[in-house]
Amino acid sequence: MRSLRAAIRFLTRLPLPGPATEAADLPAAIAWFPLVGALIGAAIGGLMITFAPWWGLPIAAVLAIASGLLLTGGFHEDATSDAADGLGGGFTNDRVLEIMRDSRIGAYGAMSLWVVLTLRWGLLCRACEVLPPWQVPLVYAYACAWGRWSAAPLLAFLPPLSDGLAKDIATTRTYWPCVAATSLMALASAGAWWCQIPNWWQAAVVALVACAIWGLYLHRRLGGQSGDLLGAGNQLVELVALLALTAFASHGG
Repeated sequence: MRSLRAAIRFLTRLPLPGPATEAADLPAAIAWFPLVGALIGAAIGGLMITFAPWWGLPIAAVLAIASGLLLTGGFHEDATSDAADGLGGGFTNDRVLEIMRDSRIGAYGAMSLWVVLTLRWGLLCRACEVLPPWQVPLVYAYACAWGRWSAAPLLAFLPPLSDGLAKDIATTRTYWPCVAATSLMALASAGAWWCQIPNWWQAAVVALVACAIWGLYLHRRLGGQSGDLLGAGNQLVELVALLALTAFASHGG
C-alpha cells in the first residue's frame, strides 16, 4: 500500500502515518491518482449537499470549494495560475519555465484562477439543481477522477521540461501505471453506468479528447511537460467532464 499512501500524500494534505514518501514511490502512485481524485470529489460533493439546506446553493458551493482547497492545498489551482502566466507571457521554453517558477501571480494567472473557481462554483450549483442529491457526490467524484487521471498519460508520453518532481517521476517509465490508472477509469465508468449517472459516457469522451488536445498542444508548443502544466491539465479535464455531466441533465436522468 506504499504507492497508495504516496498518492494520497501527493494529492492531498492529509497527515497519513507510516514511512516517509520518497520520489521513488511516486511513479507507482500514479496508478492510484483516479481513486484519490474520486475520493476528493466525493468529499466536496458531499459537503455541497450537506451545506445546501442550511445556506442555499451559492454559499454552499463556496464552502464546499473552500473545503476542497483546504483538503488539497490548492495544489492544482496554483499550478493552473502558474501555467497560465508562463504560457501567456513567455515566447520561448526558457522564458515560459522562468515565469512558471516565479511565485508571484500575474494577470494571466489571476484570470485563469477566476475562471476555474467561478466555473466550478457554477457547475456545483448546476449539479444540485438538476440532479438528485445522492448523485451529486458521485458526479463530482467521477469528474475529479478523470482530472487526476490526466496526469498519467501526460507523464507517460511527454518528456519532462525541467528539474522538479515531474522529472523525478518521469525518470522511471510510467507506462504501466498509466495502464493501471486507465483501468481504474474503466471501472469508474462502469460504476457510473450502473449508478445511472447522466451523460457518463459523454464525460468520458470529452475528458479523453481534452487530455489529448492538451498533450498535443504541450508537445507542439514546448515539447514536453512540467508539474505546473500537469496541474493545469488536471483542471481542464475535470471541468470539461463536469460540464458534460451536467449538460441537459435532469431529475429524470
